[in-house]
Amino acid sequence: MSEMDMMISKLAEAMAQHIRPAIPLSIDLWDIATIAAYLKREPQVVRERMACLPSFPKAIRLPTKNGRAQPLYNAKDVITWVQSHQERH
Repeated sequence: MSEMDMMISKLAEAMAQHIRPAIPLSIDLWDIATIAAYLKREPQVVRERMACLPSFPKAIRLPTKNGRAQPLYNAKDVITWVQSHQERH
């Protein structure tokens, strides 16, 4: 193995330690910031104009010591909601 190959291998190992495994969309929970990135919108727009719509997926609020945590949403439900607004031709 050449010196370059060894460096590449070490770099790959170092990168692998910092990469979190992907969570399947079928079970992933998204926060407002993640939804905003998916929709290419600002988090404030999602929070104030979309998440409050009756048709938007209901939030999951996990209990915390100090009350309820920030809202989380099932990723698959958000994707389904978005797709339900696709124009039909």
